[in-house]
Amino acid sequence: MEMESGAELARDAVADDEESMRLSMRFSYGDCFAAVEGLRRMFVVAGFGLLLLMPALAGAADNARPLKIVALGDSLSAGLGLPAQAAFPAMLQNSLKNKQIHVDIANAGVSGDTSSGGRDRLDWSVPDGTDAVILELGANDALRGIDPAVTRAALEDILKRLKARKIAVLLCGMLAPPNYGAEFAARFNAIYPDLARQYDVPLYPFFLDGVAADKTLNQADGMHPTAQGVEVIVARILPAVEALIAAVRARAG
Repeated sequence: MEMESGAELARDAVADDEESMRLSMRFSYGDCFAAVEGLRRMFVVAGFGLLLLMPALAGAADNARPLKIVALGDSLSAGLGLPAQAAFPAMLQNSLKNKQIHVDIANAGVSGDTSSGGRDRLDWSVPDGTDAVILELGANDALRGIDPAVTRAALEDILKRLKARKIAVLLCGMLAPPNYGAEFAARFNAIYPDLARQYDVPLYPFFLDGVAADKTLNQADGMHPTAQGVEVIVARILPAVEALIAAVRARAG
């Protein structure tokens, strides 16, 4: 004999309760029983309908809440030389809002930070409850000529730890300056696509795409984008960020 499922047991219990209720109602309402019974059935059906809808409503509410995203980076994320509202995280959040995509993007950019520095502060820079991280580190490693093996190890550790916490990542690539030579550039530039494949995370190949070396889009130091330069970065990276958000929403169900 097969055991009844939880749903079947629940239906049986409801049926018993309904029978008891009908007997009580017939005694209490007399000739009006038929009309009252009709109203009761209407409310029972409506109640079951609401119960069936509750999981869907809960899911819709969860999808409606703003995702919490952290932009973990260096001065390019921090917005060195710019007002807070012109920094990359703020401008990205505003661009998404204009497309009716509501997110909270925390600016965890620290000017001068290397990949190793980002790794060392990872736990407090990316708090519990974070849904996704835009990982933008490595520019200072390249500028300082740090051994690419050190940069790779730091970025890999960050990806491992975020993956263990089930936090989605968009990895932003960086390119080595040409004055360090072809060998250094080859080792450094390979870090990002290699790690993206290894840890199955989306890659935005070059964070400064469309801005690097353009004097009209950079501040006087020639390295940090102006507000207009940040606008270009945001416009170019936006499709990748939208895909990241969609993937997080889909995973949450």
